[in-house]
Amino acid sequence: MNDHGSAADQQNSQSTPGSRLEATGLLAGLGAAIPIVAAPMAGGPSTPALVLAAAEAGGIGFLAGGYKKPDQLSDQISAVRAGISRFGVNLFGVNLFAPNPVAIDKDAFAEYAEALREFAATFDIDLREVEALEDDDDWADKVDLLTADPVPVVSFTFGLPPAGVVRRLRKAGSLVIQTVTNPDEAEQAVALGVDGLVVQSYKAGGHSGTLTPAVPVAQIPLDELLDRAQARVRVPLWAAGGVSTPGAVREALNHGAEAVAVGSVLLRSPESGASETYKSALADENRSETVLTTAFSGRPARALRNSFTDRFHSIAPAGYPAIHHLTSPLRKVAAAAGAAEAINIWAGTGYPDATDQPAGQILRHLAGAE
Repeated sequence: MNDHGSAADQQNSQSTPGSRLEATGLLAGLGAAIPIVAAPMAGGPSTPALVLAAAEAGGIGFLAGGYKKPDQLSDQISAVRAGISRFGVNLFGVNLFAPNPVAIDKDAFAEYAEALREFAATFDIDLREVEALEDDDDWADKVDLLTADPVPVVSFTFGLPPAGVVRRLRKAGSLVIQTVTNPDEAEQAVALGVDGLVVQSYKAGGHSGTLTPAVPVAQIPLDELLDRAQARVRVPLWAAGGVSTPGAVREALNHGAEAVAVGSVLLRSPESGASETYKSALADENRSETVLTTAFSGRPARALRNSFTDRFHSIAPAGYPAIHHLTSPLRKVAAAAGAAEAINIWAGTGYPDATDQPAGQILRHLAGAE
């Protein structure tokens, strides 16, 4: 399926139950020992400590560049570099949101703000006369940062970077990975010259990486999605979306993935930067349903059902980043107040397997190492 040796064949030979899975292809070339990736989770969960735990376990972790200012991202990169040398590898990545704005109608924005106003007022958030905020998440400055001070891997989600950006990053020495959610997106990404793809299923927690957020995310099982992608492109594939057990990891590898990226299963770990409100909600056995919603950000994202989704999911307009900026102050105050019914509890379908064990232990378990 790729030009890095017959990675799928190697992985299949390693998929004997009870044996540790060994990294191959791109990850092995970077110095990884296991084919497990700690996925980037923007908004706080992905910390330098989580990235370092992934490296210590023999995998690779990603810093989430989304929602951070360039200087904040630079500081986190420096923190990872300061700690990672003790593992004898330079093994980490950075994820950016590639611009793919979803325009919002001003009247629809105003109507949603009004619908939220009473709910937000209970947290002393005033949504009267608020205006839609549109930005590109400091895209150009972050790309400049990563070309001037290269990291081993750069990945993109939400949109496709220009081919020129891919060339700049590769020339600087970074591998470039693109998140895709269907075979058509895979072909578009490969045409840009990326080194590999994260193939993300609809079961993923948090935002879908879909390039067409106005179109319903196709509910294709991950193994079938991998099969379809392999039939269309010949680059390394990393599987993502709902993977939370060693068996699910092996299944993805058996369907041609070179590695598996996990996120929700790490959210309750000590190294996760998720709020205590968020972590407690994930552990709440009274919660049992996830929903793919635009209610929090204006882009489709999977979260645990709560009072916010019950009340606003059906009326939420599409519109990113305007809706994200509208609800962000409310969500931050609610998280600090312990009000789980008012926050975005991002969670993939495998979230019940999340534990409060150390991240490295979780990742090694997924690889069959313990």
